Amino acid sequence: MGKIIEISSLNNPLIKEIKGLYRKRNRWKKKTFIIEGIKIVNEALINNIELEYLVYSDSLLENQEGNELLNRIYNRDNIIKVTNKVFKEISDTENPQGILGVVRFNNNDFKDIEKLDKPSLLFLDEIQDPGNMGTIIRSGDAFNIDGIILGKGCVDPYNSKVIRSTMGSIFRLPIYMCEDILDCLQDFKDIGLDILATSLEGKPLYDKNLNNGFVCIIGNESRGVSKDILNMVQEEISIPMAGGAESLNAGVAASIIMYEVMKKRL
Repeated sequence: MGKIIEISSLNNPLIKEIKGLYRKRNRWKKKTFIIEGIKIVNEALINNIELEYLVYSDSLLENQEGNELLNRIYNRDNIIKVTNKVFKEISDTENPQGILGVVRFNNNDFKDIEKLDKPSLLFLDEIQDPGNMGTIIRSGDAFNIDGIILGKGCVDPYNSKVIRSTMGSIFRLPIYMCEDILDCLQDFKDIGLDILATSLEGKPLYDKNLNNGFVCIIGNESRGVSKDILNMVQEEISIPMAGGAESLNAGVAASIIMYEVMKKRL
């Protein structure tokens, strides 16, 4: 059995540190983020994710799943038991399940992309809604995309709302951060990747050969892909729609594109 630290004070420095991870600045300074709930903690354990701490309260023991999880983690050395009151203070959900983890993350290296054979990549241009970001990451995992690149202005992928939306896919899909979008796109061109972008006037998705390596840009929810980026694009693609809607939600559009890529590559 590992040594369990017990904390009952809201003023404990460790509790303050964990609570501070709901701020982006602190997450990136410490390179850690919070996961909460039985399912996603189990996903982290299954995927051998590095956990700084696991924090639980007695409310975890209110159901069989919670008891099974506690038995699974009991021998670890980084377990913290807190009171239900303290747990509610550091929880970000309406109905806490009594378990959360602090996860360490590292920045993925763009050089890894150069090693991939005909990769399928999405580039997100100022996607700001956490639900859209989480949906795109989850779909990317489901449809076996090689990675997602986040341009400047995107919502933080380690935001707690994004993490919940990914349902554990955050642990399996490579995510790359890009500060200068135009420089990144030029680098992708230099290694022979096609640069595509979604557009209402683009070539129908089902007519496009998606078997070669490519980067497809998904634009901001309200304005689409920015003009500077469109100037670097080699081809624009669209999703044909038979109904009356003029456009699709960014998360839905990205998911359809990724599904089509998977179909063509199977």
